[in-house]
Amino acid sequence: MASGGGSLFRLWHCTYARSFRCLWTLTELGLDRQCELITMPFPPRVFHRKFLTANVLGTIPYFEDLSLVDASGKPRGMTESCAVPLYLVTKYTPDSTLGMAVDEPEYPSYLNWIAHADATLTFPQTLVLRYTLQEPGAADNVVQDYARWYLARLRMLNNTLADGRDFLVGNRFTIADICITYALYLGRTLEVDGKALSTSYKPQTTAYLEKMMARPGWKRAEGLQEASAQEFSSKHAKL
Repeated sequence: MASGGGSLFRLWHCTYARSFRCLWTLTELGLDRQCELITMPFPPRVFHRKFLTANVLGTIPYFEDLSLVDASGKPRGMTESCAVPLYLVTKYTPDSTLGMAVDEPEYPSYLNWIAHADATLTFPQTLVLRYTLQEPGAADNVVQDYARWYLARLRMLNNTLADGRDFLVGNRFTIADICITYALYLGRTLEVDGKALSTSYKPQTTAYLEKMMARPGWKRAEGLQEASAQEFSSKHAKL
């Protein structure tokens, strides 16, 4: 990743948080070398309170386009993990195959998958995460209900992948795949009653997830976040 002084972008990140969608997009587009990556412990609003001066919400991701500033001189920022990939392919790599033109037949599906990834598939898992890892025992019924809710909402994805396709739209890898894959990955990390949510995935959905995670861009993003997390820890341990 670029150092702060020579960067076009800055991505505030936590390991395998939703900001991974943004980081993975950067690697697939070849833009990661133009981005300053800051990988903080989760949740940063607790463990790195200075982050609140950049993002008042304290949420991840926080992505800054350093070429654009507001009236106060602060870089323009984005907080939504599925909006950032769309911004990058639209503004900076309009000819990339990771995006989709408005006149392509599957453009409506492309947009829908991007929104579906966070609004429908990631949201319920955040409640499972909160009440199993951050506040265990506080709302066990919520955990059970939203785990079932998430798995039920996979029905559209399961049906789409049942024809054996490699990618969601356009017969090619797009940011729709990036956005959906992260939601599926999150299901591997969350357990209810001792079982990961991903153990209930349909075979075609599991195969799709494994194929996406085997991409060089995913692997590079993993390496970058590990190095960045170590750098952050080392730097702040000295303060």
